[in-house]
Amino acid sequence: NQTSGTDLALLGLTRDPLLQSLLFTMFLIIYLFIFLSNAVIMMVIRTDFNLHSPMYFFLFHLALVDICYATAVIPKMLVNFLMKGSVTVAVNVCLTQMFFILLSAGCEVFMLSVMAYDRYVAICNPLKYQEAMSKHFCYQLVGSAWAIGLLYSVLNTIPMLNIQFCGHAEIKHFSCELPPLLFAACSGTFLSKLILLFSAVIFGSSSFLFTLISYMYIIASVLKIRSAEGRHKAFSTCSSHFIVVGLLYITALFQYIKPKSASSVILDQVLSMQYSILTPMLNPIIYSLKNKDVKTALIRILKKLQFV
Repeated sequence: NQTSGTDLALLGLTRDPLLQSLLFTMFLIIYLFIFLSNAVIMMVIRTDFNLHSPMYFFLFHLALVDICYATAVIPKMLVNFLMKGSVTVAVNVCLTQMFFILLSAGCEVFMLSVMAYDRYVAICNPLKYQEAMSKHFCYQLVGSAWAIGLLYSVLNTIPMLNIQFCGHAEIKHFSCELPPLLFAACSGTFLSKLILLFSAVIFGSSSFLFTLISYMYIIASVLKIRSAEGRHKAFSTCSSHFIVVGLLYITALFQYIKPKSASSVILDQVLSMQYSILTPMLNPIIYSLKNKDVKTALIRILKKLQFV
C-alpha cells in the first residue's frame, strides 16, 4: 500500500480564527438540527401505530440515512474548526470518511427513488397499493438501497487503496470526498477516475431516471384531479419533493463527473455543502415536518408524555 504512513493536509473552509469560531457555531447548530429532527421523526414513526405504513417506513430509513450522511461529514468539520494552524489527517482515516460519505450518498439517492416509486403506486394504482407494497417488498426495497450504496462505496474505495500521495499533499476541501482526494494524488489515479465516472453516471442517472419517471406518472395522475384545490395541494407537495431531489442529483452528479478544468475550490465546497449538508437538513422539513400525519402523531406523543 503506497499510501500507508502518509498524512494529508485538509485545508477546510478557512484558517481565520474568527471565521472558524462563527462557522463552528453555525455548523454545530445545523448538525444538531439534522440529528434531532431526524431522530424525532424516527421515534414518532416507530412509536405511532397510525404511521406503520410503507410511506412512513421509507421516511424512517431516509431519516436514518440523513443522520449517517451528516455524521460522516460534519463532526470532523467541527473538530477541525477547533484546531489552530494546519489540519492533518492520516490517509487511512481520510479513506474511511470517504467510504462512509459514498455509502450514505449512494443510499440516499436510491432511497429517494424508492419513495418516489411508493408515491407513484399510491397515487396511480391506489386499489392495488396494499398488495403491491407488501411488507416483504418494502424490506427488499430498503435493503436494495443500502446494498447499492454499499456497492457504490466499495467500488470507489478499493482502487483508492493503491493511490500514491507525494510529499505534502493538500486536500482543498472540508472533508475527504473522492474528487478532491483524486486531485491531491500524484499518481495512480486513472483507474479510480474511470470507475468514479462510470459508477456515478450509471448509479446516478439510473436512480434519477427512475425518480423522474415516477414523478411524471404522478403529475399525469394529478392533472386528472377535477378539484383545483386538490391539484394545487398535490402539485405543491410533489414540487417541493422534486426540487430537493433535483438539487441533490444535479449538484452531486456535476461534482463527481465534471472535468478538471471546471473545478474550483469555492465551487467544489458549495456543491458539496448542497448535497451533503443542505439536503439532510431540508429532508426532514420537506418530507416529514410539513406532513400533517407526522405533526398530529408528534402532538399525540407529547400529550401522552404530558409535555403539552
